[in-house]
Amino acid sequence: MDAEAAKLLGAGLAAIGAGMAALGVGNVFASFLEGALRNPSAADGQQGRLFIGFAAAELLGLLSFVVAMILVFVA
Repeated sequence: MDAEAAKLLGAGLAAIGAGMAALGVGNVFASFLEGALRNPSAADGQQGRLFIGFAAAELLGLLSFVVAMILVFVA
């Protein structure tokens, strides 16, 4: 396998993380809404955890994007 082909293949695999981050964000908000609808009085106390989960999922997506860009343009 050519080195350029391997580099692009690795970048494509790293870009899968962006799709997984989208699924993670969807799961975070779905779980919050499910819990908030079951117990509306506790929803305000859980909102901080909602944003922490959202930030963590987005961080992993951005990290995979950065890895893909490093593989394409730097390596």
